[in-house]
Amino acid sequence: MNISALQKERAKYQPKLPKSLKGAVKLVEGAKTESVADQKEIAGLFPNTSGMPLLTFEEGEKEASKNPVNVGVILSGGQAPGGHNVISGIFDGIKKINPESKLYGFLGGPGGLVDHKYVELTAEIIDEYRNTGGFDIIGSGRTKLEEEWQFDKGLEIARDLNLNALVIIGGDDSNTNACVLAEYYSQKKAGVQVIGCPKTIDGDLKNEMIEASFGFDTATKVYSELIGNIQRDANSAKKYWHFMKLMGRSASHIGLECALKTQPNITLISEEVAAKQQTLDDIVDYMASVVAQRADNGENFGVALVPEGLIEFIPEMKILISELNDLLAEGTETEKEFKMLKKSHRLNWVASQLTKESSRVFKSLPQGIANQLTLDRDPHGNVQVSLIETEKLLGEMVSEKLAALKKAGKFSGKFSTQYHFFGYEGRCAAPSNFDADYCYSLGYTASVLVSEGKTGYMSSVRNLTSPAEEWIAGGVPITMMMNMEKRHGHKKPVIQKALVELDGAPFKYFVSKRGEWALSTHYLYPGPIQYFGPSEVCDQPTETLKLEKA
Repeated sequence: MNISALQKERAKYQPKLPKSLKGAVKLVEGAKTESVADQKEIAGLFPNTSGMPLLTFEEGEKEASKNPVNVGVILSGGQAPGGHNVISGIFDGIKKINPESKLYGFLGGPGGLVDHKYVELTAEIIDEYRNTGGFDIIGSGRTKLEEEWQFDKGLEIARDLNLNALVIIGGDDSNTNACVLAEYYSQKKAGVQVIGCPKTIDGDLKNEMIEASFGFDTATKVYSELIGNIQRDANSAKKYWHFMKLMGRSASHIGLECALKTQPNITLISEEVAAKQQTLDDIVDYMASVVAQRADNGENFGVALVPEGLIEFIPEMKILISELNDLLAEGTETEKEFKMLKKSHRLNWVASQLTKESSRVFKSLPQGIANQLTLDRDPHGNVQVSLIETEKLLGEMVSEKLAALKKAGKFSGKFSTQYHFFGYEGRCAAPSNFDADYCYSLGYTASVLVSEGKTGYMSSVRNLTSPAEEWIAGGVPITMMMNMEKRHGHKKPVIQKALVELDGAPFKYFVSKRGEWALSTHYLYPGPIQYFGPSEVCDQPTETLKLEKA
């Protein structure tokens, strides 16, 4: 394995742990919990794993000798910085329980459990991956564990390896599947525990007990470095408006955090757009007005941040996409008619088939975006919203708006654009010190939950704005975060996604500053992640967390 100078130095870094995990651990049970909604339905579906108490770990008096435990670990879903440290924390934790304990990694995500593909993770392997980014130690995958035959195949290999527990590291869907698996094994009295760990750079797996999902801190620091670099370029060249789309389809946490770190001129927050029922024209008018006012001050440049999932939060666009999905659904007569048309006639035909309001919106779109809406479809025939170049859509529409204002004598500036999409750049970065510590603590906490015989819990580490020694480790029942949602026509239990809270302190602070940031050039340039140096530089949590806990 080729090792860079940074990785060589990072390998020496010893992640910090909460004080309660450093010696003997005492488990304290708190109040029993119910789901955030739909309590009766959740309790009916999860009779063995709902209504369990919150757990907190405190310092114990004496370490008792315990039998070895065998644990399987799965990385599920998209990559996030720090996953290797979660696995390192599990490994060190179970070895502390008993040196004879073993850790097995299932290869390629949940599919590895079903297909019985695994590797024993030894100290030699683990030590190569400490404090590194990526999920390449065992790989990840998006296989969903939803059917009984998959659970039974998993149980076969669990019994072959004499596993006491599985730890599933993933986002809301993956942890929902972990809870379903925990319930199934509990009902069968299979003797296999299931523990979840909260992972997603999108930041939408959070609540009172899960203050942050791991990877969010590192990813937003990476994106903020890039945004800061471009802001400095914009402020140097003074001739471009940079429109940047940021990862985060279901929530705008990444956009908000990056705005707090870099202070750009425009940041759109999807949740605000939905709450205010803003139209595409409203958004374009707002952006054009900022461009025009900056031009009046002689500043024909700027930076705008756009969340990846914005389109789905604009009410009229959501309706339009729904109508297009119905109109062009695979196998329908209208879809066949659409395909028979000449390409030059297709957009006019689509507009003629839509309702009056959706037709108006569709016609207002730049031709390239309209084509994307009709051609880029997933295997189910639905518009692939994540592929829509929202940053270009807004840039082109703002350009058209400004051209109209110039014709009317209301705009005399210049407007040139550059477009960017930051997504994969942040998913596998070397974890920040915060994420290195947090992830290691999450993994170590998972090992304690296993040793205590718990199942259906998510590893929880709180009090994250304090020094790591003061963090509070424990476990939260996964059912506590669940509600019932309609998926593919059926109601299913899922972990509720956490959206940006418009009455929360981070958003309120942002609102108090965005007018000033819009018209003046108050850019911050965070620079690269700092791994070595004073704690006040290297170990800071996110701006969002600081404001939430202030």
